[in-house]
Amino acid sequence: MSYKTIEDTIGNTPLVQLQRIPDDDIARRGTVILGKLEGHNPAGSVKDRPALSMIKHAEARGHIKPGDTLIESTSGNTGIALAMVAAIRGYKMVLITPEDISVERRQSMAAFGAQIILTPATGGMEYARDLAEKKQREGQGVILDQFANPDNPLAHYETTGPEIWRDTAGRITHFVSAMGTTGTIMGVSRFLKEQSRSVEIVGVQPEDGSRIPGIRRWPESHTPRIFERSRLDRIETVSQAASEAMVQRLAAEEGIFCGVSAAGACEVALRIARQVDDATIVFVVCDRGDRYLSTGLFPA
Repeated sequence: MSYKTIEDTIGNTPLVQLQRIPDDDIARRGTVILGKLEGHNPAGSVKDRPALSMIKHAEARGHIKPGDTLIESTSGNTGIALAMVAAIRGYKMVLITPEDISVERRQSMAAFGAQIILTPATGGMEYARDLAEKKQREGQGVILDQFANPDNPLAHYETTGPEIWRDTAGRITHFVSAMGTTGTIMGVSRFLKEQSRSVEIVGVQPEDGSRIPGIRRWPESHTPRIFERSRLDRIETVSQAASEAMVQRLAAEEGIFCGVSAAGACEVALRIARQVDDATIVFVVCDRGDRYLSTGLFPA
């Protein structure tokens, strides 16, 4: 008899309908809002999918082998996921991250055995990415590079997109996703548009002055190479205040305990739901709320 490994539990996450946050007008319009619960992945986020994909494909190409040192710049979830997969498959993991990430994310990386290098918060992810590249040039390890690696969006083309299409029975009309690395929205968009060109793909970015973990508006010099603007129908912005208010509503009114980037996507999904009829709107619940307990998002 064969048993599942922890890798086998990545993906096939639940798709659940919001019940209390959508108001009566949205219900009368015949529109439903569905959240894809990526926090159900074993390392707790949507990033488990590309982490496994990037490592397995790099192994298959002979680019890396167990025992090697991997380096990645990350604001949290990708680092945690890579640390988990590295632990499973026998790699040393060095993660370079801005010092202002939540303590829970930092502790999760360490729990999987990763070495953590903190960079100044003022330098943002751009500084962390530059330092990772410097270390690779110096021969200190191999960067998988979530920002440029096609195996990142490939994971969502092969798994996340097909799951959404399957679980909505092809009824999805709008897909809403926060944009950080952009791997999720790139891969899902590619798959869904192959099924139906009418599915609207909506990316979510922070408003000017807002700092929302997991959502970025990159300067042109650091725009992820995997990002293709043509795969989006539109981009919506969301404020930090609205995202933080929604993260509390999702927990208290829907029992969905998630992070603030997911809440930002939900805020945009709700905005769309007030404008359309007979729609099936899916947004990505990127991770779990327990990654943010120390940030004050959930005051006792």
